[in-house]
Amino acid sequence: MADRSVLVTGGTGGLGGAVTAAFLDAGWRVVVPGRERPPATEPAAGGPVRLVADLTDPAGAERAVAAAADDPAAPLRAVVNLVGGYAGGGLVHETPVEEFDRMLTVNLRPTWLVTRAALPRLVAAGGGAVVCVSSRAAVAPFPGAAGYVTAKAAVLAFANAVAVEYRPAGVRCNTVLPSVIDTPANRAAQPTADHSRWVTPAEIAPVVRFLASDESAPISGASIPVHGRA
Repeated sequence: MADRSVLVTGGTGGLGGAVTAAFLDAGWRVVVPGRERPPATEPAAGGPVRLVADLTDPAGAERAVAAAADDPAAPLRAVVNLVGGYAGGGLVHETPVEEFDRMLTVNLRPTWLVTRAALPRLVAAGGGAVVCVSSRAAVAPFPGAAGYVTAKAAVLAFANAVAVEYRPAGVRCNTVLPSVIDTPANRAAQPTADHSRWVTPAEIAPVVRFLASDESAPISGASIPVHGRA
């Protein structure tokens, strides 16, 4: 039986499926919140624990963390923040403030709320790990996506702040910075791109699992590039 739990937000997405599978294969109890109720016919044995929660809402984030921490035999030892989204468009002066706000809401707010709710549990369990997903764009911006770039840079800054504040309590926080991830949605959005250069979910997932594991115990405050050949 699993002796530790991980909360994977965004676990139903293109990257989330691979990350969830990686933790299940390593023997973790995996809790995956989502906005929609999973099909009633979905088998539970050997799979993740699923629940409905709006992670942009403080109560929803708290409910997800509580579910991840409610098994005494498998205490919460890691949080993986995958929730996010992309929107491009015009230059800064052409971008509606509503779109800018939406990028912060989608990319930063769930990471902040879930991490905030989880930190007391991780401290109480004697330590643990938080893994956040930012983007290469946070450190190498490109034109036409200032809201996305700003939100992902904020995720990176937030993760570094958590690493500094909670290091004495044994809680580590690291960030992965993918380039374009090879998902069906991204292929549909960029059908003429060289997809062979993109990084795949299967390549990112072991990196995330490593950063959540005891094997990465000396590492905190790191920003790990996962770019594939892009």
